[in-house]
Amino acid sequence: MNGAQHILEAFHRHNISTVFGYPGGCIMPLYDALVDDVGVEHVLCRHEQACALAADGFARASGELGVCIATSGPGATNLITGVANAYMDSTPMLVITGQVPSGLIGTDAFQETDILGMTLGIVKHSYLVDDANALPAIMEEAITLAQSGRPGPVWIDIPKDIQLTEIEAPAATTCVQPDSHCPGISEALAILYSAKRPLLYSGGGVSLAHAEESFRAFANASALPGVVTLKGIGNPGKNHPHSLGMLGMHGSRAANKAVDECDLLFVVGARLDDRATGTLNTFAPNARMIHIDADTAELNKLRPADLAMRGDLNRILAAFTEALAAEPLAISSWQRQCKTWLTTGGFQAADNEEALAPIAGPAFIRQLSRIAPDDTVIACDVGQHQMWVAQHYEFDHPRHHLTSGGLGTMGFGLPAAIGAQFANRNNTVINVTGDGSFMMNAQELATIRRYNLPLKLIILDNQCLGMVRQQQELFYNNRESHINLDDNPDFVAMARAFDIPALFIERTDQIRRGIETILAYDGPMLLHVAINREENVWPIVKPGGSNKEMIDETRRTNTNSKEPAA
Repeated sequence: MNGAQHILEAFHRHNISTVFGYPGGCIMPLYDALVDDVGVEHVLCRHEQACALAADGFARASGELGVCIATSGPGATNLITGVANAYMDSTPMLVITGQVPSGLIGTDAFQETDILGMTLGIVKHSYLVDDANALPAIMEEAITLAQSGRPGPVWIDIPKDIQLTEIEAPAATTCVQPDSHCPGISEALAILYSAKRPLLYSGGGVSLAHAEESFRAFANASALPGVVTLKGIGNPGKNHPHSLGMLGMHGSRAANKAVDECDLLFVVGARLDDRATGTLNTFAPNARMIHIDADTAELNKLRPADLAMRGDLNRILAAFTEALAAEPLAISSWQRQCKTWLTTGGFQAADNEEALAPIAGPAFIRQLSRIAPDDTVIACDVGQHQMWVAQHYEFDHPRHHLTSGGLGTMGFGLPAAIGAQFANRNNTVINVTGDGSFMMNAQELATIRRYNLPLKLIILDNQCLGMVRQQQELFYNNRESHINLDDNPDFVAMARAFDIPALFIERTDQIRRGIETILAYDGPMLLHVAINREENVWPIVKPGGSNKEMIDETRRTNTNSKEPAA
């Protein structure tokens, strides 16, 4: 077999049956090999960035490895944003690019870029293959690395001549033993039992470790009040009795209040991101911290832990669950206090039931949550709609909520939804997006049509960059700067140009009909939803501020000061 055929052989060994890509000159040998390989489904996206984001969505929704492929030069550079997105959110991804022939590397050949050098900071590991016989071993190692420990993208750059070279070396086998280290259980239990106000804080590491069931067993056995990060939404399941919701910049008052008042943070699979913690020196000021994570680099990185535990989340949580089932925690007064904060500190206004009233973003999301099936996968873009989904949609599983957390990538949602639909052929998959984000990768409507994916697209259209506008209003003396999108196209006509049916709604009495119509349609469909330009996400914490100083609509005055609008 030649190098290209060895790549496909590695795919088969690891049960990789779906890849996302875009062909070009230096990756052409691999595409030629795909002609004869019926075991690998290649999904042709319409932009390389979308290939990476679709692979990301596939991996998040399935828990399996996402794979994207592109050619050298601009094909490879177009992947970078999607790969950076996967790196920031620890998504397992294999990236394969063609490179100019070995003899031309370093000569400024046509479509040559030093992609290895350009991507060093956004990959878990990378390779430039300079020996054809090393390719089989590199494929094995890369596939293992991308999925082991803390997952992440691994990039293999393969010169065109190496893809064509006949290779006699057998396929290598690489095995990384799972981490069975389970340290400090007794010490952690002593800290936990001594706490009067312990709080469970979980993040995206739970689903990355495939530890959803272990986490829920622990949450039930411990009965700890719990908060989640943006990527941890869905960890406790739907309507968990002790869940206080998301913490942080746009989190619930109950979650942020509980963090402020707790005397122990029990952190599972979270990295203490700045959007979750706010100013670190005011974050959980009275709390000791137990921090459990698969990645040593996250332990003691931003805040020293009283006890740091690195290892397999399933094993560690199971050990805690067994101990707590035998000797439950005595924290009933703390549980009641947290429940009181949850029931009295809500941040949402009552839905406007007036039939002809304009549509409010949060009210729309709450209706969507009530109507959509429990196993629906929601892929968000970035902006106000993303936060409304995080606040108001009730998720039963973390893999049902796909969102760009660390990088905040506008344009993520549509290709991620495409990847999720290939991962979940029979599930309802919905891309909830804004008018700004939708235009970032709108060309992928062609991909939806090409594969006749039954995706549902919902555009919440306020004709501006809503989150930027909100921060300009609150923190920049309402000096709007380059956020108007009032020259948007007719999104209904745009969808129909791709042979995708579409509806437009603008009144409260149209919400239910609009949602039910797109969900009932047997195929792709777009719902264009007009919302008020001036609507904001509440509450909000000033960038760089303390979570104790949450701003809501009643406290929106006197907030202006120069702050980054990131």
